[in-house]
Amino acid sequence: MSTEFTKAYDFSGQSIVITGGAGVLGGEMARALGERGANVAILDFNLPAAQKMVDGLASIPGAGKVIAVQGNVLDKGSFQAAVDFILAEFGKIDSLINAAGGNKPDATTSADKTFFDLDESAIRWVFDLNLLGTIVPSQIIGKHMADRKQGVILNVSSMNAFRPLTRIPAYSAAKAGASNFTQWLAVHMAQEYSPLIRVNAIAPGFFLTEQNRFLMTEQSTGELTARGQKILDHTPMGRFGNPEDLNGTVLWLLSPASAFVTGIIVPVDGGFSAYSGV
Repeated sequence: MSTEFTKAYDFSGQSIVITGGAGVLGGEMARALGERGANVAILDFNLPAAQKMVDGLASIPGAGKVIAVQGNVLDKGSFQAAVDFILAEFGKIDSLINAAGGNKPDATTSADKTFFDLDESAIRWVFDLNLLGTIVPSQIIGKHMADRKQGVILNVSSMNAFRPLTRIPAYSAAKAGASNFTQWLAVHMAQEYSPLIRVNAIAPGFFLTEQNRFLMTEQSTGELTARGQKILDHTPMGRFGNPEDLNGTVLWLLSPASAFVTGIIVPVDGGFSAYSGV
């Protein structure tokens, strides 16, 4: 059994695409997979940031090939060109991680900006990046998987999808859509193309990233905001997540160890969703 699970988590020869791979969470996933021998394409709209991430992973002993690729998850032509480049480099794509996403202040309520004043274009930006930016890559790489009759798609949802947080209506609703899409696509791919194509999602709790830092810490001092403190007070483990806290769940859902798992959204939240507040 030990040998069986050791083999399950050996990704040598596997080729994996990570959208938003230059971000904090996507970059950590790339590192974890590279350490286990995977060939990884860090796909990001910001090519210099993706290349910087690749350069930082170059010294991993025994790592597979890691490349930086520019692509726009909201543009089919751009994304198809990126996938064509990856296929020329790797020959196949075994897994897709849809890690591109984020929020923006103009789609967030505050003391100075009510819900009724939220900018329509900002709301659309958040919806498009988090939901359409998951659907478009799943269409293009999903077609490749359908032709091969195998593959794994892993989406990145959020705990906001289970229970929306105050102040971020666009992000919460968009991630709820991503979770629903995950379940729909899991059924569709298994029934229409192959039961060997699996689709799942992780739902991170509170991780400090560039997108949410402005809500949880004071820019001038780095101290917790009242909102940040309230989050910690409602997280039984008493801390924010570290990027590496996602690795165990990510590796499990991409590996043969989860061969009979599809259509689920796994919370990785330090117990936040289990705590009623009393």
